[in-house]
Amino acid sequence: MKGLTLERIAHVCGGSYIGKEEDLGREVTMIATDSRKVEAGGLFAAIKGERSDGHDFLPAVFAQGALAALGEREISDAAGNYIRVPSTVEALGAIAECYLEQLQIPVVGVTGSVGKTSTKEMIAAVLAQKYHVLKTTGNFNNALGLPLTIFGLGQEHEIAVLEMGINHFGEMHALAKIAKPDVCVITNIGECHLEFLGDRDGVLRAKSEIFDFLRPDGRVILNGDDDKLAQLTEVKGIRPVFFGLGAGNEIYADHIEKKGLDGISCCIHTRQGEFAAQIPVPGLHMVRNALAGTAVGLECGLTLAQIRAGIESLQPLSGRFHIVRTEYCTIIDDCYNANPMSMKGSLNVLQDAQGRKVAILGDMGELGSEEAQLHREVGVYAGGLDIDCCICVGPLCRHLADGIAEVNSKMQVCCFEDIEALSGKLSQLVQRDDTVLVKASHFMHFEQIVQCLEKL
Repeated sequence: MKGLTLERIAHVCGGSYIGKEEDLGREVTMIATDSRKVEAGGLFAAIKGERSDGHDFLPAVFAQGALAALGEREISDAAGNYIRVPSTVEALGAIAECYLEQLQIPVVGVTGSVGKTSTKEMIAAVLAQKYHVLKTTGNFNNALGLPLTIFGLGQEHEIAVLEMGINHFGEMHALAKIAKPDVCVITNIGECHLEFLGDRDGVLRAKSEIFDFLRPDGRVILNGDDDKLAQLTEVKGIRPVFFGLGAGNEIYADHIEKKGLDGISCCIHTRQGEFAAQIPVPGLHMVRNALAGTAVGLECGLTLAQIRAGIESLQPLSGRFHIVRTEYCTIIDDCYNANPMSMKGSLNVLQDAQGRKVAILGDMGELGSEEAQLHREVGVYAGGLDIDCCICVGPLCRHLADGIAEVNSKMQVCCFEDIEALSGKLSQLVQRDDTVLVKASHFMHFEQIVQCLEKL
């Protein structure tokens, strides 16, 4: 890893080096927090977790050929080079910041309440038409995941698309300091993490911390259809580029045509011209994602033809509006996470499916004191849609079921305390050829329901 010598690493993270003086000038080959993935010449970062303590694996990583280890515990008899720091996670952030600055490649930072991952995937698909792109994988978008993503950068990469997720004030500031984005994209400001951020104005303040380390010549790309984001007419002297469905946005879409679960088509308008695009993932939100991808593509020098090719090449991720077709039913696997805004959006797509439609919905987390009311509001919304059956799982989803009952007495509604209670009833509730939406917050582990449905 270019420039990351043990001496440099110890310096940037304020660590105390204990080891061979002759190794201080050696560069590490890689950095990992999983002892099983440490390669010869690599740096192992020991993290104390809920179930295990990485410091216990130091003998194993040195036996595997690790050049050094980074940790918080005082160790006098380490079997190899050791850098002691006050906080391993904070040290990794400082190392990542240093490494990214040395590489000098453009960074696109993506945040928002809903759709960060799908927007990041769209932007990466577009940019891949011209550049070798590194993008955030999985849920590596926090104080630990962001540095680990950055450590995946190699000499071949030409641009990075980094997803940045938070749930407390100050966290985005720390992530922005590491990434120092050239382009900032915010998808929307919704009702998420209200337990910690208070209200949507609090969400806006927390997400806007992404601008704290925006490059002086950077670019800001915002969803102009979002009432909170539309207020940001200037950011550090930079005029944002707004995208959205409204024609008042600089980049907008019209002639939108839903293709059921096969996707959605539209015409995208820009100052450079317009083009028709076939988006392979369903949902109106995917049009906005395509608009965000278009905006970033234009800022990064792509042609309209390249942008269109990128949009149409998009591949959905498991757990994030991934369509699974089995011999028994069609599954909309959107179980990775949920909040009121994303839940309503997913229900809209289910409504567009053919045949009988079933929603399996679970509790949404981190909604604060209004959690019961917000679940009930989603239920009222669901009750107004063309959906045949709603299966509610979890104690909070009892309020969602109550909301449905307020407005729709004909919809079949079933409530279960947990996944275990539901699993034995799935074959009775889900019929052959049904389309089934599976959605809840990540802590509900609804991927287990997807697995059960795949076996029907």
